[in-house]
Amino acid sequence: MKTTDLIPIGQLAARTGVSVSAIRFYEDKGLIRAMRNAGGQRRFLRSDVRRLSFVMIAQQLGFTVAEIGELLSGLPRERTPTKADWSKISAQFRERLDTQIERLELMRDRLDVCIGCGCLSLSNCALYNPEDRAARLGPGPRYLIERNGAAKAAEI
Repeated sequence: MKTTDLIPIGQLAARTGVSVSAIRFYEDKGLIRAMRNAGGQRRFLRSDVRRLSFVMIAQQLGFTVAEIGELLSGLPRERTPTKADWSKISAQFRERLDTQIERLELMRDRLDVCIGCGCLSLSNCALYNPEDRAARLGPGPRYLIERNGAAKAAEI
C-alpha cells in the first residue's frame, strides 16, 4: 500500500462531512479502521470515504450501528473494496430496504382504517376487525407488524 492511499482523519472528515469525533466513534465500533503513521497519527484508506458515506445513508434509513457493521463486515479490510465487493453487500442492503418499503406501504394503506390494534373503538373496526380477531395474533398493531396479518386475521 502506498502512503498516497492513506488520508488523515481531518481530510476524511472534510470529504465526508462527518465530524472527527464521529469518525473516532465509528472506528471504535469497527466500521472503519485507522492505521498509524510513524508519529502515531491516524491514517485512513481513501476507500473509507465510501464506507462512511454508506454508514451515513444506512443510518438515515434506520439501520443501527450494529446492523451497519454486520453489512460492512462483508467488505475486505486489507484492500480497497471493488465493485463486486460492494455488490455483495448491496444485495443484503436491498433486501432490507425492500422489506422496509413493503412495511411503509402497508402502513400508508392501512393507517386510516384498521391496523389490527384490537381497539374496537372505531365504528369501522367492526368491519375490519370483527370480534377483535387481531387480538388472537398478539398485542399491538398486528396488521402492520405482520406482513400477512390481515390475511391471518381473516382465517381466524
